[in-house]
Amino acid sequence: MGHRVVAVVVTWNRAPLLERILRAIDTQSTRPGALVVVDNASTDETPAVLERLAVELTTPMRVVRHERNTGGAGGFHSGLAAALEMGGALFWLMDDDGLPPHDCLAALLPHVDRYDFLGPAVVAEGDSDRLCFPIRPPGTAVVLRDTAALEARATDGLLEDIVIPFNGVLLSHDLVERIGLPREEFFIWGDDVEYLWRAREAGARVATVVGSRFEHPATDDLGTPMAFGRTTYNHSPSDLKHYCMVRNNVTNLRDYGGVLRVLPFLVKTVWFYSLTRPSLHRLRLSAEAFGAAVRRDFTGHERFLR
Repeated sequence: MGHRVVAVVVTWNRAPLLERILRAIDTQSTRPGALVVVDNASTDETPAVLERLAVELTTPMRVVRHERNTGGAGGFHSGLAAALEMGGALFWLMDDDGLPPHDCLAALLPHVDRYDFLGPAVVAEGDSDRLCFPIRPPGTAVVLRDTAALEARATDGLLEDIVIPFNGVLLSHDLVERIGLPREEFFIWGDDVEYLWRAREAGARVATVVGSRFEHPATDDLGTPMAFGRTTYNHSPSDLKHYCMVRNNVTNLRDYGGVLRVLPFLVKTVWFYSLTRPSLHRLRLSAEAFGAAVRRDFTGHERFLR
């Protein structure tokens, strides 16, 4: 097919969803040349499913099994490393709960000569007119929430300099060689954003291909309105996710924007858990995560995994 594409899927304890996405990859109108699955120490039927699919799928599959759960960040770190070893020229990354329609990869490939970091439009599963994650084009105050707005904003079917990372994104081998692997210590949340920001700093050519689609479960708990509806906050009911979100977001904002970019986020966090959804527990947890970011301590999330 002219390209050596290696698909990388990270999974943990979601065997039915894993089988669904692997079969979707295997039946793409343009199939990848190989497939890497990172099993983050699953305790469900995942090993048995992978053993069966290794025989049933047409696409050659390599399984990387971790002895402990390293989160999405650790999974993409080792999965991308394995894909590099396999000699891939392009790497197609996704979590196990996504679903690429049959032409998702084929719609991305015509643009790989111009871009290093390509992504599809990530739409809500079951509602393909709705963007799963709102998009704010760089340098604007506009927020795109549906595919019609995305298509209207695009030029020649592309929205440049923005992508929703690690949801069906296609990376070039040269880019990965230049910027390295995702930060495995992040565990979850923010590792994809950090990788995109690192790529931009290295001069990567980034774009969303609006004609390519990637389905993802709706994220209704994200973007919770606050401050009388003038802004939103990424609230999650999970203490693990919240801790990692605060720690990793503070790290990213400081590393790529300096201390002044951290302050608005901290103000939003205090406002949200003081006024919007008052929670002394969350304020304390946020303070702990902030302290961990200042110390560059990426071990605090492990207490939530026991």
